[in-house]
Amino acid sequence: MIILDKNKSSNILNLIGLAYRAQKVTSGDKEVLRALKQNRVKIVFLANDASEKTFDRFNKKTFFYNVEMITDFTSDELSNAIGKPLCKILAINDQGFLEALKRTLMEVSNES
Repeated sequence: MIILDKNKSSNILNLIGLAYRAQKVTSGDKEVLRALKQNRVKIVFLANDASEKTFDRFNKKTFFYNVEMITDFTSDELSNAIGKPLCKILAINDQGFLEALKRTLMEVSNES
C-alpha cells in the first residue's frame, strides 16, 4: 500500500478535477456500475468513508472487471476535486488520465 503525502495526494486530486472538466469522469453508484459493465472504466476511486456494503459491492465488481480501485481519499476530498457534493465513488474513463495518475503514483513510490 502506498502512503500518499499531502502534496502528492493534491496532485492526484487535481488530475481528477482536470479529468472531470474534460468530461472523462463518471460519478455515482449506478453510473459507475453501468460504465464498468460497458468496459469504459480505467480506474475507480472509492471514498474510504463509504459504507461497508458499497465497498464490498465495488470491490467485487472491480475484481471481476479487472479494474484497479483506490480508497485513499475521503468523500470530502473527492467531492472537492470534482466540485460535486457527496461524491462517494467516481471512475476515470480515459487512458491518458490513467497514465498520468500512474506516473504520479510511481513518483510517490519511488520517493518512498
